[in-house]
Order: sequence, then structure tokens, then C-alpha cells
Amino acid sequence: MPIDIGLTETQREASVGALKQLLGETYALYAKTHGYHWNVTGPRFNELHAMFMAQYVDLWNALDLIAERIRALGHFAPGSPGEMTDLATIKPDNGIPDAGDMVANLVKGHEAVSRAAKAGLKVAEESGDAVTADLLTQRAQIAEKTAWMLRASI
Repeated sequence: MPIDIGLTETQREASVGALKQLLGETYALYAKTHGYHWNVTGPRFNELHAMFMAQYVDLWNALDLIAERIRALGHFAPGSPGEMTDLATIKPDNGIPDAGDMVANLVKGHEAVSRAAKAGLKVAEESGDAVTADLLTQRAQIAEKTAWMLRASI
């Protein structure tokens, strides 16, 4: 059945491209954050273990919101970890960093998510896609707040 939500196929495709980029960054950061939750050690273990858990749960929930928006725009969301991480600038670690490096790496990851959301926001606004723009704005706000909180803990 045709989609008639006030956006052309071209406009929807533009938003989907931006959303896929955000999905990739979010998935890569989710995987990194969850791994850090499992592997953090040191005197700040309890604090960081709990903080990382709250962050990876938020990222996991965001993945669903982003993918469902892609589907609402009439496209299929990337379905495998490889498809998603291929889209990301956030790369996995080789080995287990110490707790301080984990925090610094997550700051950079949340900043990458914010950049992807803001780049997508421009695309969505140019396409008149207010619903996608709203989602991207929310994700940028959460990423920037999380990056600030992580920086404050260093």
C-alpha cells in the first residue's frame, strides 16, 4: 500500500539515510558500552558498572526507536550487527582499556552520536520531516548530556 504521510519518496529516502547513520553509531556505541559494563575494573567499579548499564539500556531502547522510524518511512532497517557497524565511525576496541580510557572513549562515542544526529537533523529539516527531526533532536540532546556527565566524572 502506498505511503501518504506528506513526504515524497525522495524525502523519505533522505531521512532514512540519516537514520541509518545514526542507527550504526548508536549500535556501535551500545556494543562498546555493554562490553565496558562487563569488563570495568578498579576502585570506581560500582559507580562505572551502574553508569554504563544505564547508558547501554538507553542506547538499546534508542535502537528500536530509530529502526522503527526507518520502517515507518517505508524502508527496511539494517538487521545484522555487521550492517550496522559498517555504517559507524565508532570502532571497537582491541583489548580492554582501563576504566579512565573507557570513560574517555564513551565521551567520544556519545559525541559521534550527537554529530550523526545533528547531520541527520539538517537532512530531515530540509525534507520537511518533522517527526524524524524530533527523534534526531532528542537523540542529540541525550548524547550531549551523557557526554557531559562522563566528562565530569574524569
